Amino acid sequence: MGQIDEPNLMRPMISLPGLNHNSAQIDRMTPMTQKPRALSSNEFSNGTSADTPKLEIQNSGNVLTIHWNDGRNDGTHSRYHAIWLRDNGQDPDTRDPGNGQKLITLQNIPADTAIRSATLNPQSQIEFVFSPDNKHTHIDLNWLKANRYDDVGDPTLLSENIITWGRELAGDLPRTTFQQATEDPKCLIQWLEHIDRRGFAVMSGLPSQSHVNHYPILEAIKLLGYVRETNYGQVFEVRTETNPVNLAYTGQGLQVHTDNPYRDPVPTLQILGCLQNEADGGDSIVVDSFRAVEILRKESPDYFELLSTFHARFDYQQSNDIHLHTSKPMICTPQGQVTGIRFNNRSCHTLRDIPFAKMEDYYRAYRRFGQILEDPQLAVTFKLNPNELFVVDNTRVLHGRTAYSSTGTRWLHGAYADKDSLKSRLSVLRQQYSDSGITAHPNNA
Repeated sequence: MGQIDEPNLMRPMISLPGLNHNSAQIDRMTPMTQKPRALSSNEFSNGTSADTPKLEIQNSGNVLTIHWNDGRNDGTHSRYHAIWLRDNGQDPDTRDPGNGQKLITLQNIPADTAIRSATLNPQSQIEFVFSPDNKHTHIDLNWLKANRYDDVGDPTLLSENIITWGRELAGDLPRTTFQQATEDPKCLIQWLEHIDRRGFAVMSGLPSQSHVNHYPILEAIKLLGYVRETNYGQVFEVRTETNPVNLAYTGQGLQVHTDNPYRDPVPTLQILGCLQNEADGGDSIVVDSFRAVEILRKESPDYFELLSTFHARFDYQQSNDIHLHTSKPMICTPQGQVTGIRFNNRSCHTLRDIPFAKMEDYYRAYRRFGQILEDPQLAVTFKLNPNELFVVDNTRVLHGRTAYSSTGTRWLHGAYADKDSLKSRLSVLRQQYSDSGITAHPNNA
């Protein structure tokens, strides 16, 4: 494969074959039998078709610009720094071919690394030579396009993957049956996507406890990952107790909340399964806090900033054995994008990490956020029936319940899991069944 080196990094030179050709073509006016001339920093080589990207080394080898489909004159291009390209090399000495993990550290890359040459080969890979250590590596062209960062703008409030919802979801709860999820990969993928994108889903038809010899919800959790054990155990029971250690174990109504905000990190998934529900009342309530955040920021950017900037304290103490506490913003916004909520009035401890001048405004913001979260237009209320469960993203979807009477029985099992295992399972399933025509459910698009 032809290639032009950049002597002493003074003038960028590039060899560029077409994607579907085996021979390099530097310039339509430069015969291949002649020594190709060096390209100046504001030039690039022509490919053999309008669809062939063009490569341009700039800034004395510190930047590579890829002109995508330049033959159409649409001006689309992406720039990549030399250090970034070197760090993301795909050769077996840089990344393990089996698991994709890096085999080098940043300290193994010279601080003055620069692109000496870049060549597009017939396999749609760019072959690089870097100075000063004469490092050879390659990177897949499609991978570069998928991971371009040149056009990254200000972050949106929510990830593009997120679908927010309100009361309208009550008419079409995202659900599947245990049998469908265990027997049909398409149903399982769609159910997991609901949790991933909407933060909530229901499952019915759980096996009875007598059939599995342990807690039925553990069978469902196997479909999405692993149980996260806490001081409440692997599985905890939610029903009325004489001397409850938690208000959840009473018949009182519960304001919508996220669970365990006093933990760091919080359990990111909560699962509640029903064994009996004959009580008058005790309906489950779920609220999408991301929809509430959208409303709050539109209505009062100052309130949004207060709740996402200053830390609230969360605390839980059980006898002399357990004392859990942490300090985090109610609205988590790393790099300006909302990624999680901690909202639990029962566990919100004394607020003392807010400046005196901001305290009253903070309470106003806290009050208003709570009012939005309790707006009936945002609440989805439903009766959880025996052998049903629901899953919520505990960093996003708040849950609560209406009060219930002492007559009749309301008996739930609860457990926690984490989103990393769900996302892993979903990713693997998509890869396994990508050739089977299984795609996202239309409602997930």
